[in-house]
Amino acid sequence: MNCPLFSIELKMAYRQGVEIDYCPQCRGVWLDRGELDKIIERSASIPSEKMRRYREPQYI
Repeated sequence: MNCPLFSIELKMAYRQGVEIDYCPQCRGVWLDRGELDKIIERSASIPSEKMRRYREPQYI
């Protein structure tokens, strides 16, 4: 499948064991049916200690 904006072939990556497609040019992400639900479900099972260590990126 190609990116609808740049007509570049989408690349595949794995996040939390779920295969996602993304455009290396615009960084857009495309998910198949049910993949977002799987990512949400799996991220909810991350222990709260790991979540406390996460910080939003700081932009200057």
